[in-house]
Amino acid sequence: MNFDYSATQHEIKAAVAGLCARFGEDYWRRCEETEAYPEEFVQAMTDAGWLSALIPESYGGAGLALLDACLILEEINRSGGNAAACHAQMYTMGSILRHGSEAQKQRLLPGLARGDLRLQAFGVTEPDAGSNTLRIKTFARKVDGGYVINGQKIWTSRYLQSHYYLLIARTTPYEEVKKKTDGLSLFLVDIKKAGAALKSSPIRTMLNHHTNQVFIDNLEVSDEDRIGEEGKGFHYLLDSLNAERLLVASESLGDGKWFVRKAAAYAGERVVFDRPIGANQGIQFPISRAHMNVEAAELMRNRAASLYDASQPCGHEATMSKYLASEAAWEAAEAAMTTFGGYGVASEYHIERKWKETRLFRTAPISNNLVLAQVAQHILGMPRSY
Repeated sequence: MNFDYSATQHEIKAAVAGLCARFGEDYWRRCEETEAYPEEFVQAMTDAGWLSALIPESYGGAGLALLDACLILEEINRSGGNAAACHAQMYTMGSILRHGSEAQKQRLLPGLARGDLRLQAFGVTEPDAGSNTLRIKTFARKVDGGYVINGQKIWTSRYLQSHYYLLIARTTPYEEVKKKTDGLSLFLVDIKKAGAALKSSPIRTMLNHHTNQVFIDNLEVSDEDRIGEEGKGFHYLLDSLNAERLLVASESLGDGKWFVRKAAAYAGERVVFDRPIGANQGIQFPISRAHMNVEAAELMRNRAASLYDASQPCGHEATMSKYLASEAAWEAAEAAMTTFGGYGVASEYHIERKWKETRLFRTAPISNNLVLAQVAQHILGMPRSY
């Protein structure tokens, strides 16, 4: 069993790090202070071809493995950036790649690879349903040649930075399906074409996240805008979640490594009571524990991504990777905040910015409490809790 990255993967990490060096920590702080979208960074990543890593070469992408894509996002966060600004461009197109028609692939994937088009908005969560996707109320009523959709979505991030909107809606009422996971369908929506049928409202958050509520009023889409079979959208959604969770786990790993590096360096430089604070075990031990847990989470991420790339079942491993990486990153964030003391909340040191960004991944894209419940039920065979 080889635990080393390949020469090509080391080259990927170095190249991405070089690009990120052009957008230092002060760049990301300015984006947060002005609530600006990091357009210049995203465009640079697009121009370099990194955001089209998972698109096959036949459609203009790089055709890289998922582990390669994971390393790209990890490196962004390890460099002090925030890959969440563009990570959906990698995984949202997975439903089209795996289940879309050839016409849909030709319509979208080459444009995504070139950077002419962006597909970062994914409409799943609703105000009343929360994490229970099966209970969403947004409904697509069948009409001749297509559907008319009405409803509301929440936490649709990067909607304003997208040309297309991937939307899941009910096509059969929940009460009428034989199997509760049936009756949901997935649609690819051209935002500009939709016009007034789609209206968004930004949600102010404690971090620079660019997320929105989206109101859907008599949105007309054609049969050609539906991805795959009617009623199978939930299955298509699940099929893309493993990649999403591994990519998010990778961002958490990058955060964790950033925090550990920052905390260890500051602990060696900061002198109080005539000695570096890093000489105190109360400072050393939390940083050391965080480092070990980040390293362990990386191994789980690599195992899950290797299974994914080998087309092997990896749902359990992907979900556990997301949990372990986000918890390790948060432990590292807390260790760094404690190490920096009062300076940890001063924006010039960047700890508070990354601290806020890291905390989100314990909740999204899946709550870590739900991960624990899934492990208990589906791996350990314990009674269902929800």
